[in-house]
Amino acid sequence: MSVTSTSRKPGLNIPSQPPSLESIYRLVKDDFSAVNRLIPTRLTSDVDLVEEIGRYILESGGKRLRPMLVLLSSKALGYTGSNHISLAAIIEFLHTATLLHDDVVDHSMLRRGKTTANAAWGNAPSVLVGDFLYSRAFQLMVELGSMPIMGVLSNATNAIAEGEVMQLANVGNADIDENQYREVIRCKTALLFEAATHTGALLAYGERSTSNDAQLEAMRMFGLHFGTAYQLIDDWLDYMGDTATMGKNPGDDLAEGKLTLPVIQALRMGSNSQQKIIREAIAQRSSDHLPTIRQIVNETGALSYTKDAAASAGETAIAHLQRLTPNAYSEAMADLTEYSLSRLG
Repeated sequence: MSVTSTSRKPGLNIPSQPPSLESIYRLVKDDFSAVNRLIPTRLTSDVDLVEEIGRYILESGGKRLRPMLVLLSSKALGYTGSNHISLAAIIEFLHTATLLHDDVVDHSMLRRGKTTANAAWGNAPSVLVGDFLYSRAFQLMVELGSMPIMGVLSNATNAIAEGEVMQLANVGNADIDENQYREVIRCKTALLFEAATHTGALLAYGERSTSNDAQLEAMRMFGLHFGTAYQLIDDWLDYMGDTATMGKNPGDDLAEGKLTLPVIQALRMGSNSQQKIIREAIAQRSSDHLPTIRQIVNETGALSYTKDAAASAGETAIAHLQRLTPNAYSEAMADLTEYSLSRLG
C-alpha cells in the first residue's frame, strides 16, 4: 500500500487482509536487532532486583511498536546515523516504566499473557523499578545531547503522568463525556506514540528542523492519531476480544471502574434501564457484569461507534503521511496503521 495511492476508497477502511507485520519489521531488521541488544546492556544495575524485574517486563513480549516507529520515522526522513537506536531504547524504557506503574495503580494481574511484575514481586518493587527505568531513559537522553528531543520527551512524560492522574480521578465516574475521555487517552497513550515519531523526525533533521516544519508536523500528527487509534482499538477489544487475543483479561476496564468509549457512548444512547445497569456495574467495579454490558454496548451501537472512531483516527494518521515524500519507510508506517486497524476484524 502506497501512502500516495489515489486508489484508496474514501471513508473508513478496515483491511480484511492487512499487511504483514513481519514484512514491516524486516525493513528495519538490523536496526531493530540493535535496539534489542542495546536494551539489556543499559538495564545493568548493582541491585539485582532492578535487573530481574526490568528484564522480566522488557522480555515479556509485546510488539515494541513505539521503538519501531522511532526507527521508521527517522529513516523515512533520511536519517543515516546511529542515534536512532538509542532513541528507540529510550522510548521503550519510558513505555515500560509506565506499564509497571499502571499495573500497580490498576491492581492488574495479567499483561501480555503473563503475570504482572506487581503480582509477582509486589507493588513497592514494581514502582521503584519503574522509577529506575524513567531515570535511565533520561540518562540516555543526556547522552544523545539534543535539547529539542529532550524537550519533547520530558513534556510527554509529564503529560502522561497527568493523564494517569486524570484517569484515576475519573474511576467510578459515570458522568464523564467523550471529550474528557479523549483528553485522557491523548495524554495517557497517544502522546508517547507522538513523541516517538516527532523525536525520530527531529533526529533526522537535527539543526535543520526549523526549515522542515511541515514534515516535522506531519510526523508528529501521524504519531498522535496512530496512538489514538491504538487506544480506541483496545477499548473495542476490551468488550469484543478474549485473553488469548489481548494478553489480558477482557472486562478489566469495567472491573477497574474505568469508563472507556464503548461505555460512554452506551450511556449516551442507551435506555434508562440500560444506563442504570451500566452505572451499577461501574459503581460495583466488577467484571461479573461483563456479559450484560457486552450486550448493551452492542445493542446501543456503541461498539460500532468505537470501531468507526478508531478507524477514523487511523485514516487521519495515514492522511498525514501523504504530506511526506514517499519511500519504503513511510509506506511501512502506513502499513503498520493498516495492520493495527485489522485487529478490529
